[in-house]
Amino acid sequence: MGETNFNRFLNTHLIKTVIASQLKNNESVWWDNENTQNIKETRKDILTQSFKETVSCLEKKLGDNISGWTWNRVSTLEHQHPLGKVAVLRKYFNVGPFEISGANEVINNMISDFTDKSEYHVKAGPSTRRVIDFSDIENSLSILPTGQSGNPFSSHYKDQAKMYVNGEYRKMKLNKNEIIQTSTQLVFKKEQ
Repeated sequence: MGETNFNRFLNTHLIKTVIASQLKNNESVWWDNENTQNIKETRKDILTQSFKETVSCLEKKLGDNISGWTWNRVSTLEHQHPLGKVAVLRKYFNVGPFEISGANEVINNMISDFTDKSEYHVKAGPSTRRVIDFSDIENSLSILPTGQSGNPFSSHYKDQAKMYVNGEYRKMKLNKNEIIQTSTQLVFKKEQ
């Protein structure tokens, strides 16, 4: 397929519908590596080669201790601000990077591109998470990926980021008295 066509294929829903049937089809033309001349590989050949290459890649990246091969060691999440693209401003505007355990097609849906670099940088994920008990709505939970403020100099710009990465939640404040008792207040006064 080549790298360009393979990446296009990965970004379609076609992959979800054809992979299972292709894995069952030992005679599929997709098993033959066209780069090897005078050799026709089988499903077993390609899967064995892929397994060996995967183990070799994991050993290079994560070491020989298999129990240390955890997804969060190759997957990172960094919330990027447009100004954070400037290297010297990155630490002031971007939030992260963090190791993250989520991935494509799982409950902790963190979407990243598949690459041959054995590093996966999250490019999309949930914009918020909420747990709402409609029988006790005032004890609902939520979390944001970064924080409530869009101001990088606010204490609330990234105060939820580590909790988000760790799968933690904060109590949602839905009761007026609780909001008043625990909130700060910003007052704008017109100069005379």
